[in-house]
Amino acid sequence: MDLFHNWIFMIILYLIFAVTYNQCFKHLTKKMEHDGAMIVLIDGLGGLFCLLLIPLFKFRLPEDPKVYLFLGLACVFYALNDRFSTTARKGIQASVYSMLKQLSTVFMIFASFLFFKEEFVITKFIGALLIVFSNFLIFYEKNFKFDKYTLFGLLGSICNTVAVFINVSYSKQFNFPFYVAFTLLVPAILIFIFERIKIKDMISECKKADKLPFFLTFMCAGLMLTVKLYAYELGEVMIVAPLCSLTIILNVFAGLIFFKERKKIPQKIIAALLIILALILIKL
Repeated sequence: MDLFHNWIFMIILYLIFAVTYNQCFKHLTKKMEHDGAMIVLIDGLGGLFCLLLIPLFKFRLPEDPKVYLFLGLACVFYALNDRFSTTARKGIQASVYSMLKQLSTVFMIFASFLFFKEEFVITKFIGALLIVFSNFLIFYEKNFKFDKYTLFGLLGSICNTVAVFINVSYSKQFNFPFYVAFTLLVPAILIFIFERIKIKDMISECKKADKLPFFLTFMCAGLMLTVKLYAYELGEVMIVAPLCSLTIILNVFAGLIFFKERKKIPQKIIAALLIILALILIKL
């Protein structure tokens, strides 16, 4: 089996890179003082790192100028998502942030047959929704409150949904690392310009950050997006989207195993069983 052309292997790589990215980014926020400067660093360095991956994929560029317009539009929505989400991570619980991120997965499941014309298979659809529901089950809190940080998280999720939809529609016409580099570098430049980020703030954030988590964060930012786009090309959107959302429960169990986070053990066990059932349904 050629693993490089196997969508399941690409999803496994995505899960590894995404969990590493989330855990390391979470670590960085503990010392972070200037949100904008940090996300400019992560996106900018992540985009530059992606350029090194270009030879691994077939180089192709679209001839239709309209495609570049949509690429630019995706970059704008990615910039908005990055900016909203970075602030939201600081002001709300990780559980609430994770629940808001599920909106993108729900939308992509429905978009798979409404817009991408994939065959509607009831078992796969139920399995996909079970994965989403299991994530909500883990993170549901009775004391949930809506504030400005929750609003930022919601807006970030909406912007991310639009950007991912554009990505899945048009990224197949590009070399994937080149496309991802563009969608990381342009948002970094936009945030740098419109938020008037100072170089000294970027240098300060870089000096304060623990080096290993910092390097892993920007490297995984590019790697996870590249393999995710490739998984979308090789597999079906209805299956790939919910399987990629498994990063959420993997982060939960990483906290359970390595950081002894013992809250809501029954919900976590039920969620794990639901995901097993969901994977069985998806494979039928």
